[in-house]
Amino acid sequence: GRTPVVAILTKVDKVGDPDRVGARLLEVSALGDFAEIVPVSAVSSFQADTLADVLVARLPEGPRLYPEGELTDEPEQVMVAELVREAALEGVRDELPHSLAVVVEEMIPRENRPPDRPLLDVHVNVFVERPSQKAIVIGAGGSRLRDVGSRARTQIEALLGTPIYLDLHVKVAKDWQRDPRQLRRLGF
Repeated sequence: GRTPVVAILTKVDKVGDPDRVGARLLEVSALGDFAEIVPVSAVSSFQADTLADVLVARLPEGPRLYPEGELTDEPEQVMVAELVREAALEGVRDELPHSLAVVVEEMIPRENRPPDRPLLDVHVNVFVERPSQKAIVIGAGGSRLRDVGSRARTQIEALLGTPIYLDLHVKVAKDWQRDPRQLRRLGF
């Protein structure tokens, strides 16, 4: 049960002669009983990955924080909303840096579907503060919103493991960021 000690020889990029690095490694080895000695250079990233692998391999395994198969403690609806928000902000972060809120209204299995071909209906509202922002999110002839829906749908299906029908609506909630009632309604 003794804790292993890893020695790290740093700044090997400063030494021009590989024989000098070897001599230093021998000197370090004489200083104690090390589990491993790793020469590294932070500047050139020499052996940085090796050092990380050595340290991670020696970490004790901790208790499970989530049940098997779960990646997070966030509800699926929150994760779906984040995926839609990310897709909507892609390419327009300058115009809509924080003016976009996404609310998943419902996620329900489509009725009368065969068990081997399920479909999940996902109804989402995207809220902006001004009509000009709504036009940015929708794009010319709805092209941008279709692209947002496509990107988000692909990621949501991967997350949920089932095909979905994504119903997106863009709505104006005037100055929602400054209105406590609207902030609560939007989940903030």
